[in-house]
Amino acid sequence: MINVSSIVEKALLVGVTFKRTPMRWRTDDSLHELAELARAAGAEVMGTIRQRLFRPTSYYLGKGKLEEVKQLKALHKCSVVIFDDELSPTQQRNLEQTIGEKVIDRTALILDIFASRARTREGQLQVELAQHEYLMPRLAGQWSHLERLGGGIATRGPGETQIETDRRLIRGRIKKLKEQLERVIRHRTLHRGRRRKSGLPVVSLVGYTNAGKSTLFNRLSNAGVTSKNQLFSTLDPITRRIRLPLGDELLVTDTVGFIHKLPPTVVSAFRGTLEDLHDADVLLHVADISSPMVSEQIRVVEDTLDQLGMANKPKLLVLNKADLIKSSAETIDSLLDSFEDQEWLSNALDSNQPKVLVSAITGRNVDGMLETLQRMLVNQW
Repeated sequence: MINVSSIVEKALLVGVTFKRTPMRWRTDDSLHELAELARAAGAEVMGTIRQRLFRPTSYYLGKGKLEEVKQLKALHKCSVVIFDDELSPTQQRNLEQTIGEKVIDRTALILDIFASRARTREGQLQVELAQHEYLMPRLAGQWSHLERLGGGIATRGPGETQIETDRRLIRGRIKKLKEQLERVIRHRTLHRGRRRKSGLPVVSLVGYTNAGKSTLFNRLSNAGVTSKNQLFSTLDPITRRIRLPLGDELLVTDTVGFIHKLPPTVVSAFRGTLEDLHDADVLLHVADISSPMVSEQIRVVEDTLDQLGMANKPKLLVLNKADLIKSSAETIDSLLDSFEDQEWLSNALDSNQPKVLVSAITGRNVDGMLETLQRMLVNQW
């Protein structure tokens, strides 16, 4: 498996915008998030480079910009160049040969962070599966160190190349990982069934990474889950029983956060964990109201839920981190009135979706959120 954090010391970030591709995120905002990911992986960000192209090249960049990358890399003595999009195997190989240093993309970076944060056996299996599926088409030059792990005499076919051997080893490992994950998922399914038999409603926290889900979870349950101001501080799901204001009990689950350009391999590998969301009676969609990108972050979460077949699941939009905005507003309407430019926030708020304004860190209006949640659950049960 890749372990980026063990090799990254100084990083150069590269972001490319394609003129014919609809753009939801500004390049600067996406690169700012990439820098946070790089720091979460243990890198020191030395600089960023941007380019606007009609279409990607075999080097992803134009020749002039590629030369600029080489010069800036040498100037800052960078040991890795990180691209903000997923590179094809050919692009990655061409870039490494030209730049002369390790080149990784956003997907590899996210997978490395996941690998460092996974604590449960299921989480570790999911990350390793995603890493192997990501690396399968990138075997050339990366897996020559693999040892043959068995098979006996004469099992290697005549004329078989090293890369063919490596591919066979990786396919075998992927198959084994999927079998192990299936057993874990069956166990999780039985566990979910027992929870459902308890007769308690189930609520799951979802949201963009670093929106404050774990902080809110700790506020509700006193669970002591790791909660830091960094991307993907929590990876493994955890469930606790809590009590609502009128005395009713429910089960609440904290889940992995979503992110812009979340790789399909990651969504697929974590599908077993995300199955917990299907059993939820209500999803608490936690969003960071203090982020200038809150509108797009909300859209990323909604799009991911749609991919998972949960677009119509009852949701309560929890606008968190109210303590970080310059407003004493207690309601959504008064919050909107407090902004000179309302469009950035109004676009994010579906008028038909229940929503509350809270601060998980201070506890502001958390009781109001629970009261709204209780009304929603009464309608569900």
